[in-house]
Amino acid sequence: MTRPDRTTLELPIEGMDCATCARSVQQALCAVPGVREAQVLLSAEKAILQLDPAHPPPREALRAAVASTGHTVPDTADDDAPALNTSFARRILGLFGLLFGVVLIVVVAGEWLGLFDAITERVPLPVGIAIVVLVGYPVFREVVRAAWNRRIIAHTLMAVGALAALLAGEWVTATLVVFFMRMGDYAERSTTERARDSLRSLSRLAPRTARVLRDGTEHTIPIEAVQPGDIVLVRPGESIPVDGEVIAGRATIDQATITGESMPVEAGPGSTVYAATIARLGALRIRTTAAGPASTFGRVLRMVEEAEAHRGDVQRLADRFSTYYLPVVAGIALLTYLLRQDLMATVAVLVVACSCAFALATPVAILASVGAGARRGLLIKGGKYLETLDRADVLLLDKTGTLTLGQPRLTDVISLNGRTEDELLALAASAERHSEHPLAEAVRQAARERALPTVEPEAFEALPGEGVRAVVQGHTVRIGSRRTARDGFASMASALEAAGRTLLFVEIDGEPAGILGATDTERPEVPEALAALRAHGLSRIELLTGDHPQAAAPLAERLGIPYRAGLLPEDKIAIVRRYQAEGHTVVMIGDGVNDAPALAQADVGIAMGAAGTDVAIEAAHVALMRDDWRLVPELFALARRTMRVVRLNIGFTAVYNLVGLTLAALGILPPVLAAAAQSLPDLGIMANSARLIRR
Repeated sequence: MTRPDRTTLELPIEGMDCATCARSVQQALCAVPGVREAQVLLSAEKAILQLDPAHPPPREALRAAVASTGHTVPDTADDDAPALNTSFARRILGLFGLLFGVVLIVVVAGEWLGLFDAITERVPLPVGIAIVVLVGYPVFREVVRAAWNRRIIAHTLMAVGALAALLAGEWVTATLVVFFMRMGDYAERSTTERARDSLRSLSRLAPRTARVLRDGTEHTIPIEAVQPGDIVLVRPGESIPVDGEVIAGRATIDQATITGESMPVEAGPGSTVYAATIARLGALRIRTTAAGPASTFGRVLRMVEEAEAHRGDVQRLADRFSTYYLPVVAGIALLTYLLRQDLMATVAVLVVACSCAFALATPVAILASVGAGARRGLLIKGGKYLETLDRADVLLLDKTGTLTLGQPRLTDVISLNGRTEDELLALAASAERHSEHPLAEAVRQAARERALPTVEPEAFEALPGEGVRAVVQGHTVRIGSRRTARDGFASMASALEAAGRTLLFVEIDGEPAGILGATDTERPEVPEALAALRAHGLSRIELLTGDHPQAAAPLAERLGIPYRAGLLPEDKIAIVRRYQAEGHTVVMIGDGVNDAPALAQADVGIAMGAAGTDVAIEAAHVALMRDDWRLVPELFALARRTMRVVRLNIGFTAVYNLVGLTLAALGILPPVLAAAAQSLPDLGIMANSARLIRR
């Protein structure tokens, strides 16, 4: 969301291969005058800049800042290039992986047999230096550029180690060091590309063009040129390019890209359809409501791209560790030289250190999980929410639209003061004409079933948590819950509430006029899902509802959970805050309408059925793109698996580096093997994190 004191700019960036690269670019961009904030997204290969609207920096200044880190800002974004580069990078990595294994065997054998000494003696040192410079030129250039900008990068220590080996006359050792540095770069690039795959597979589904009907003529135009209200034509088997309402035709729609649901749905006139879904067995005419980035799929893609920017405590800890790690390694190398007077052991300490592995340990796993979740219908706005879900212990639930289907039907119409049931229902349906509440739709549906005429209200006001007030045919009609009703309703409402009805109390011109009773249907998958959530360690699950206690009690009893009824939106926020003040981590699940404030206040807010609902996507931290409670325990399971992988990545990297530094400082691990060893953690992290993609 753009703040009024700043403007947002998205800047594509090419060439970033690791978290250290992204951090360097971020520091460089933040130093540009006029840039107030910069978030560099490694997965999306772009930077999101918050600029001073009064003094925005010129694009050339931003280009120069990025160029100073060794990366580039392309003139135009090429959506197809990344996929080609990924495939090419994998083939190259396979080739270099084979070469890496062969060279490693040769290095081990050569070190064991002392063959390197014979090579060093026969080749003049100037020739050896030229070989080192030729093999390591890209790395040395990057280190020099960083030093010119007063920055230390991961390759700095290894480059110093290679230089120290040259000074000692060990040019073969220096050559092998820079060779393994290059191999490490390829391994890290492959790790990053693997993490980007899920994002790219989503972005490739985004429609590029649409067939639009204008002035009776069909035109194929770029998706960016489609406007709300345009009539879009979709033929059988084609991807639907826009969000909109079907005005003609029928088709079977594959909505897996939006909802994660494999079963197709039927669409006809009046149906809502979404961009990037597939029309099968039929043709459609669609009136556009949103296209491109404004569509549901566009919002999903943006949220997945920006998820990397929301860093959790583990990621921030890894970032801080990486900041201090290189100076610590330099200190260990200095102590090694001072205490042992062994230049080769000092070189080995410098080259074995692998700070990039620490920086990659968390984001690679997070990116894999966010992308995999999006394909399953779980829209997760940031890695920190996966981390929070992993330690959550309190789950608060809304009732209507969350535990129930949110499609109540009207069962009772009781009229007072001489009006007939049909007259009361017609006035109520007219007053509820513009309300989005599920009970309002039940009233309108009951009026349609009775073929009652409704009229446009002369005035309408939604009262959050209380109901609606409207002026219909000169009468002031107020519809609300028992909490807002007058005393005249009490005697006749008790029997209906005891039967579990949800009641709407109708007042006309300030006088009690009638009662409407409705029932909702419990989602059949909820009991099994709640049992799975209890197994995940959620010690407290509670129902919070604005409905009356008689309607909430039977449902809460069937589910075996406590409840609080008759709550206003501010009451739900107060309950969330009270749990948080007691030290609990709170997850709130709601339908994204009256629950929006509580969803935003909770440590993690989860919106049910958020496809096409702006309120839900904006207020919640996680959105379920289809109304299926089985996704909730799946979300918690994904969070558990992700954090297990993250902890394993960090633990493995820490132990690996500790052992490597110790062996190098003691002189047990020679420089060439230290250089080979420093690239292995990246491969281990990639292999471990890939489990999240597969699952």
